[in-house]
Amino acid sequence: MNQHFVFPVRVYYEDTDAGGVVYHANYLKFFERARTELLRHWGYEQDVLREKHGVIFAVRSMQIDYIRPARFNDVLYVKTNLMQLKKASLFFAQSIHRNDMTLCECQCRIACVDIDKMKPMAIPEFLLTRFTHIQ
Repeated sequence: MNQHFVFPVRVYYEDTDAGGVVYHANYLKFFERARTELLRHWGYEQDVLREKHGVIFAVRSMQIDYIRPARFNDVLYVKTNLMQLKKASLFFAQSIHRNDMTLCECQCRIACVDIDKMKPMAIPEFLLTRFTHIQ
């Protein structure tokens, strides 16, 4: 696997706390945007998957390490790698960088969910086949 995708993000004032440092929860938003853009890069829109195929992807678990602070007006790069593909889940390694400096890292398990039942389901074959061939 190990598909490497980079998504740029600029830090806006609204992303920061009173000290001008990115508020910790906003890193999750940056990671989410990068995973959404990676799915789009692969040719899939989340609203279409939901409406046409009854599938959504939901965060199952995350482990986050905050290493250095990002600040107002920084240009960041969110790197996303698909590390593992299972029958009903995807495992991503993600990191946020400013220039060559790593600011934050996370490991994220994403579950495939049946939107009507709100229960885990196997990743549909057309997606599984596509994800398997992305390397």
